Amino acid sequence: MIPIFKPYMPNDLTTELEDILYSGKLAFGKNGREFEQKLSNYIDNEKVLTVSSYNHALLIVLSTLGLRPGDEVIASPVSCLASNQPFAIKGLKVIWADVEPDTGAMSPDDVKSKITKDTKAIFHNHYCGYLGHINEINVLGKEHGIPVIDDCIEAFGSKLNNKIAGNLGTDISVFSFQTVRLPNTIDGGALVFNNEELFQKAKLIRDYGIDRSIFRDELNEINKSCDIMLEGYGALMSEINSLIGLRQIDDIEKLIQKQRKNASLWDNIIDETKGLSKLKLSLNSTPNYWIYGVIAKDKQVAIRNFREKGFYATSVHINNNIYSVFNNKIELKGVNEFMNHFVAIPCGWWFANKEQYESNFFSL
Repeated sequence: MIPIFKPYMPNDLTTELEDILYSGKLAFGKNGREFEQKLSNYIDNEKVLTVSSYNHALLIVLSTLGLRPGDEVIASPVSCLASNQPFAIKGLKVIWADVEPDTGAMSPDDVKSKITKDTKAIFHNHYCGYLGHINEINVLGKEHGIPVIDDCIEAFGSKLNNKIAGNLGTDISVFSFQTVRLPNTIDGGALVFNNEELFQKAKLIRDYGIDRSIFRDELNEINKSCDIMLEGYGALMSEINSLIGLRQIDDIEKLIQKQRKNASLWDNIIDETKGLSKLKLSLNSTPNYWIYGVIAKDKQVAIRNFREKGFYATSVHINNNIYSVFNNKIELKGVNEFMNHFVAIPCGWWFANKEQYESNFFSL
């Protein structure tokens, strides 16, 4: 069966990995800085920080914004649990926004209705690589003086008006490089900023709040005059993980283009299949097609039929507003309708043979 996910790994890394392992230089260094620069070049934004995990990336965002227990944030429950669990860690009050039932995208109208004087941030998830209404949500943030964070956990390489996610005018963008993402660093993530002050603050928070330029004195002893004024995390990416990401960036556009070609083949099939429709795209957006999204009249039948045809279909995630940890089990009409009909099917770089598709698929 063709899997929904498959980790990518470049060839011929053995020598380079062995060189690092026995070099005595395992922590963030040359490869880490080079990986950040390649990400910057790809995204066209110089304010990029790599981190050791996506969880750390989001926690760094919360600390950089100075969010404290009890502060309110607006977020989408239609997302990976990893996108929202940090709110519970920090003791934040999560206000769930509804989504559009035909896209899974956060509803700008619903977000607008839930902004109050207590709202401290809007976390805008782009579900499974399909970009939401970025311009509309960003406008709401600017109107109310609220930072907007693009949660691009699955959306690396997705585009709006031919500009790459991470360079779309949002205050902060967050990426995951966990095993099944593109790129993957086995585990890791990245933060991208539009604001220099927040970027510099996050750089310190990523490394225990330490300013490395003054942390050591002339004898290489810890400098007691170097004060630590910020909370921080040990979240620097290792040289091993950085090298893996560095080599994957060289291949990233080729891999994403394969996925977009696969999506065009699915478009033709889904258009001709009763009971199925394509996941609607937001205006002028181009997904990375981490998966291919379908709206099914009967979700369970669709999942079984796709699997019988050799394609592993799945819901991928479950809506997070069902979890007690967030203390907000609100019922949301759009969320329920979307989750009752959304199906993800494989669209990855690991298959691209037209013979693996069937012209007359099935009817529901």
